[in-house]
Amino acid sequence: MVAKTTAAASVAVPAVPIAEVDASQSDYAPTGVDEFDRVLGGGVVPGAVILLAGEPGVGKSTLLLDVAARFAGTDDRPGRKVLYITGEESAAQVRLRAERIDAVAPTLYLTAETDLGTALGHVEAVQPQLLVVDSVQTLSSSQVDGSAGGVTQVREVTASLIAAAKRLNMTTILVGHVTKDGSIAGPRLLEHLVDVVCQFDGEKHSRLRMIRAIKNRYGPTDEVGCFDLSEKGIIGLTDPTGLFVSRTATPVSGTCITVSLEGRRPLLAEVQSLLATSGSSQPRRTTSGLDSSRVSMLLAVLAQRAHTPTHEMDSYVATVGGMRLTEPSADLAIALSLVSAKRGIAIHNRLVAFGEVGLAGEVRPVPGINQRIQEAHRLGFTHAIVPSSKNGPGAIPPGMVVREVEHILHPLELLFDPKKEQEEQVSPVRLVSTK
Repeated sequence: MVAKTTAAASVAVPAVPIAEVDASQSDYAPTGVDEFDRVLGGGVVPGAVILLAGEPGVGKSTLLLDVAARFAGTDDRPGRKVLYITGEESAAQVRLRAERIDAVAPTLYLTAETDLGTALGHVEAVQPQLLVVDSVQTLSSSQVDGSAGGVTQVREVTASLIAAAKRLNMTTILVGHVTKDGSIAGPRLLEHLVDVVCQFDGEKHSRLRMIRAIKNRYGPTDEVGCFDLSEKGIIGLTDPTGLFVSRTATPVSGTCITVSLEGRRPLLAEVQSLLATSGSSQPRRTTSGLDSSRVSMLLAVLAQRAHTPTHEMDSYVATVGGMRLTEPSADLAIALSLVSAKRGIAIHNRLVAFGEVGLAGEVRPVPGINQRIQEAHRLGFTHAIVPSSKNGPGAIPPGMVVREVEHILHPLELLFDPKKEQEEQVSPVRLVSTK
């Protein structure tokens, strides 16, 4: 039996040489929300389909309602047509939120709909430049079996919306749910079909929200956008360092500032440690915003390589402002904060430290050393302890004192050994004991 093959069909639009394709139709269009545009590479691309995923209550709907209103413009600055389709709330509920966050625009159209066919009818009627669907799991097609949110339904809904987006050259943003483990709900095919996949996350007890591009056909995937979520709405943070660093007038033992790279963006964060005599045979090891296994490893390294045992003490190590530090470059700051807490000696509040610490006590180089130093200098820091590298730290900003170290013992000598301080003349890096 001979297998059937698909017959060739007539061509409506002939293929043309790539040099003759008009690329201006795919220029970036800024949404008016700078942090969102930063992650996308400069704005939205006409015809692109963007999937924004995040946990319930993180602020996805609030962010996209703000994006839709700014893209649509205001009464004195009319913009483009935007259609916002909500399947999780009524139109009145969305209108109330829009008034609260000042996201009412004359060309922002709103409808509450869960049927795919009707939603596509609204698209044909409005002909928007931007379509927001909140969420893709709430839409369903009567032509396909299965309930809304099922694999078959999500595949059909996504494919139909993508086809409409490409045909009308309409930017489409889809809101996606996530599972318990944080992955995007629905078939894996969903992420392959869309052009951009963004993850929107944040701690429940923190106002900070971050958006990252996991996949981006039109721009970088190493940018991070920061937002402040409050009762008045969501505001982009061009300099979010103030949320992660507590600027106290008097330095306190057990604290150290580090510089983390979130994508290509350097962010300063403060690590705080507290050690207390344990009343149990098994001391507590409590962390917040840090990898607990990494902190336990650093405690072991300090005990074996830096003569600072803490096996009889409870340890509490946390970051300020709900910042999550997963990068190994925070190792050095964590170790210094633990030693500072153990010895009761405060580290100067204008000093930053970063570097990966190995099991042998060595301090390993990390990417973007000079970029981190420049950011610390811009924010008024005067001293930096960095890992030694083959090419060095690069150009040092004027007034900045940078010390390269190769082993965990070296920064401990610089910060906590009075004799070494006089030899190296690193004052005011070390301060007197706070006991």
